[in-house]
Amino acid sequence: MTSPSTSAADRTLASVLLFAALIVCVSMGIRHTFGLFLAPMTSAHGWSRELFSFAIAVQNLMWGFSQPFAGLLADRFGAKRVLWVASLFYVLGLVGMAYSASGTGLAATAGVLIGMAQSGTTYSVVFSAMGKLVAPNRRSWAMGIVAAAGSFGQFLMIPVASGLIGGLGWFGTLLIFAGAAFLIVPLGASLTKGVAAGAAAHGQTAGEALREAMREKSFIFLMLGYFVCGFQVVFIGVHLPTYLLDKGLPASVGMTALALIGLFNVFGTYTVGHLGNRFPKRYLLAAIYFCRSIAISLFLLAPLTPLSVYAFAAVIGFLWLSTVPPTNAIVAQVFGVRFLGMLSGFVFFAHQIGSFLGVWLGGKLFDATGAYDTVWGICIALGVMAALINLPIDERSLESRRAVPAAA
Repeated sequence: MTSPSTSAADRTLASVLLFAALIVCVSMGIRHTFGLFLAPMTSAHGWSRELFSFAIAVQNLMWGFSQPFAGLLADRFGAKRVLWVASLFYVLGLVGMAYSASGTGLAATAGVLIGMAQSGTTYSVVFSAMGKLVAPNRRSWAMGIVAAAGSFGQFLMIPVASGLIGGLGWFGTLLIFAGAAFLIVPLGASLTKGVAAGAAAHGQTAGEALREAMREKSFIFLMLGYFVCGFQVVFIGVHLPTYLLDKGLPASVGMTALALIGLFNVFGTYTVGHLGNRFPKRYLLAAIYFCRSIAISLFLLAPLTPLSVYAFAAVIGFLWLSTVPPTNAIVAQVFGVRFLGMLSGFVFFAHQIGSFLGVWLGGKLFDATGAYDTVWGICIALGVMAALINLPIDERSLESRRAVPAAA
């Protein structure tokens, strides 16, 4: 029979996973639709693709820059307050994006405000709360479920956004999304209900934890691998629909491709999160990056048809956010959960530097050459590099490494 305490723990875990998944689903779901706004907004305002791409690049860079601070605040003062403030930033950013009439205004709203909002409503902050509530032997699995929810949000929001843009236009769609972003406030309160806020007053400080991590080669390797992840997925997520339009395929193909990426990422992220409890996570990461390069290469070599696009979307979708559970689980496994939000935030900062370069270079090099070929080639080369970088990562906790000499 199941004891009352076990049943209560299971109910608590189910509740944590539900509200964490809903938060990430809303936040990531909205974020993944921005590629659908590129064509209508640039056409309506007479903007270049580089201008719009630069604003989204700023968003990714600001997300990464503010992520360690959002994570640290969640570690020290609790995730609830961070989620609330970030939700309001999301609302203001989406409304401001709708009313932007210049490149500067777009960069300030879609770039700075939404970037800051995403740092407080996505993985690092949510995982900071989860790390204190989920047992280590189930952590990779739990992170996989929540990351899969972000993928489901993409699958759900892409057709919703496409339908809303077609019916109400891009302006009205952004205002509706602003209302959806406000839902993170009550969801954040439910996620963190009963969770004690703040790190312990004694022991290692945040600065000491960061310096310790930066001395570890494995931490640097994780950051470099995540840089590649950001470069690839944000370039594809923002520029793929327009790339397909340039090749003569209808807009519905690009919309369907993004939706398929989100759908198959649900399965990929959950699968990798589950496998992370059974196999070395560094091998899983290396396989993901290497398979991405193969998928992109085959996509470019094959004749471009709706069927080839959908096949590529399914494969790349399976690999899309599947890096999230093993990467964050390694950070927690090696350094512990006390400053998990901050440390995973720094790893994510590297991801967002890659995102900035991926989305900006996509627009910059297209305007310079009239094609995306150069950036596709960069994506392939970086994937191979990331696969090799992740292989030597040491997944043992720092405490267990220190205990080995003492035992000897």
